[in-house]
Amino acid sequence: MNINHVAIIMDGNGRWAELKGLSRIEGHREGVKRVGEIIRSSIELKLNALTLYIFSMENWQRPKDEVSALMNLLDFYLRDEMHKLAEDNVIFRAIGDLEKLPGGIRELLKDFESLTRKNTGLLLTGALSYGGKEEIIRAVKLLVKQGLKPDEINSSTFENYLYTAGLPNPDLIIRTSGEMRLSNFLLWQSAYSELYFTETMWPDFGKDEFISAVKECQKRERRFGALPKV
Repeated sequence: MNINHVAIIMDGNGRWAELKGLSRIEGHREGVKRVGEIIRSSIELKLNALTLYIFSMENWQRPKDEVSALMNLLDFYLRDEMHKLAEDNVIFRAIGDLEKLPGGIRELLKDFESLTRKNTGLLLTGALSYGGKEEIIRAVKLLVKQGLKPDEINSSTFENYLYTAGLPNPDLIIRTSGEMRLSNFLLWQSAYSELYFTETMWPDFGKDEFISAVKECQKRERRFGALPKV
């Protein structure tokens, strides 16, 4: 099977730090280092799209000091990396309930999108303040607001009202740290995605394992409910 779009649930930063006797924010700092490595590995693999689950709707429930530290890390990363990624021909887009984010972060995201709009390479999507259930409910509300009749709604129509409109569904979803669930990530879009779970925590998930995961899933056969090819 062809792997064109990979989505990643980057999990395990806090536990990685705790196992090493470090603060949770040190784990997040280490995790940020992996982001650039995986983006550039995606370019090397000639993937069309990479979607990263950066901050979920549920993450807002974490202690305020941890949320604040995460926002500071995001601010630093965007300022430090957006021009480099633009030079690498990356196209960036952010999805989620972005209005919940601090104003400065929202401006940086807009700047990043604007800076890379004319690029033609890897489509990098950052899921921020994102929840799959919330995305679906939002799409339904938009459909109702538009006044569409029931017989006017099908899968293709519905997908046009999702945050990911225009983005192909992920061929592969990777989750690190040993957890085996989607955690409200791309619930509609993952209907036929291949899943890859690894015990490796995100700060230790490097280029070699990423490439190995993609190559392993390339060997799988996607049948979409049909019988295997003879």
